[in-house]
Amino acid sequence: MTFTTLERIGEGKVREHTGDVLFPVEFSCVTFKIFRGEILEGVVDKILKHGVFLRCGPTNKVYSHETMADYKYVPGENPIFMNEKMSRIEKDTVVHFIVVGARYVEADKEFQAVVSLGGDYSDPSHKMLFRFR
Repeated sequence: MTFTTLERIGEGKVREHTGDVLFPVEFSCVTFKIFRGEILEGVVDKILKHGVFLRCGPTNKVYSHETMADYKYVPGENPIFMNEKMSRIEKDTVVHFIVVGARYVEADKEFQAVVSLGGDYSDPSHKMLFRFR
């Protein structure tokens, strides 16, 4: 968590039995941040012809501009990506990805990221930094 701004400190109240003083505090902070090069886990939210949107932690603006090379787009009412071994990437599939680029959009108060599904990010030699669903 990264503290960003202190909004307000309210009036303190003394606790009867301990003498402790409690102050209501309002502040802003960053509790989730995406970094380029991180390997993360996300859930497929929407499938498009040229890639997929994923949910990862508190954000749903994670876009994979490329899927794994051996997967082909299959259009329909519920589009999917499928390979020759009949393995599918569909809505609600959990995938690992690497962050290619990320930015924080102040107006939306959320992160946007472009990611790649094009590698084997389930390999244990890769360091999993976060696991969000």
